[in-house]
Amino acid sequence: MHFQDVFLFLNEARLAGKASVLVTVCAVEGSSMRNPGTIMGVSEDGSFAGSLSGGCIENAVVAEALDALKSGVSRMVRFGAGSPYLDIKLPCGGGLDLHFQPLGSSDLAAACLGTIRGRTPFSIALTADGAVHIPEWRNAAFDPASGEGTFGHWPAPRLQIVGHGAGVEALSVMGRTMGCWTSVLTPDETIVASLRSQQMGADLIERTTQTELLESDPWTAFVFLFHDHDWEIDLIAAALKLPHFYIGAMGGRKAHAMRSEALTKNGISEKQLLTIHSPIGVFHSSRDPKTLALSTLAEVIRAYHGMKFEAECV
Repeated sequence: MHFQDVFLFLNEARLAGKASVLVTVCAVEGSSMRNPGTIMGVSEDGSFAGSLSGGCIENAVVAEALDALKSGVSRMVRFGAGSPYLDIKLPCGGGLDLHFQPLGSSDLAAACLGTIRGRTPFSIALTADGAVHIPEWRNAAFDPASGEGTFGHWPAPRLQIVGHGAGVEALSVMGRTMGCWTSVLTPDETIVASLRSQQMGADLIERTTQTELLESDPWTAFVFLFHDHDWEIDLIAAALKLPHFYIGAMGGRKAHAMRSEALTKNGISEKQLLTIHSPIGVFHSSRDPKTLALSTLAEVIRAYHGMKFEAECV
């Protein structure tokens, strides 16, 4: 979910005339902190963005990347179990096969940033001719013999938060920290002003029928945080008809029963009603805003990774 940070770093290095290296986890043996396709960027000055472990190999990765820059040739290096670096071990006991690709004047990072900002899937192919941006999803594949591979990346989850109360702002801030794209619709002008002052997306909603303000794509999670549930019926009904991977609404079982009855009168089917997460979150009866935000975000991220797994297995 933090691929954008790495590509921003690599693109800024290119624009500044600095050489850089793209480091990619190609294969994992045993337990590991990161999955294949995870990336890290290293600049010629030794600065870097991203991480490939819990911090136990990053210094060695930077040293290897700088050596790859000197040679100007890509390489594969094993860290952890089976590595020639006997003094560098992963506490989890696993092993990582890392690909180091000097980027030179390549516009790879700029191309990847374009698809990330456009919220479309993309892939990176590691080939004999270098790292290549592919503007579509491809299943992960790696050939140890040639050191070539392809790794697909989905857009980060979008949090479309609709509601009022302190939980709205708490979830928006926490979501951004986790690398989510967040946008808020609220009838509270104070929340709009506060979030905008933090350079976060927020718009005022003045009527329950302003369903055209909802933003959506297949990687969207709709989160409804209304204490006054009369606000939400038209908005939830509209959200259920838009692309999304998650929809959740605040309130206990009694409130959800009343919500379901109202939505049924609005033409929402029983099958659609069953997709609404309510009570919202991984643990319920969360009354303070930050705990509610944490509980909700954990459920959203779990659903996001579940969706990715199912899509990759199709």
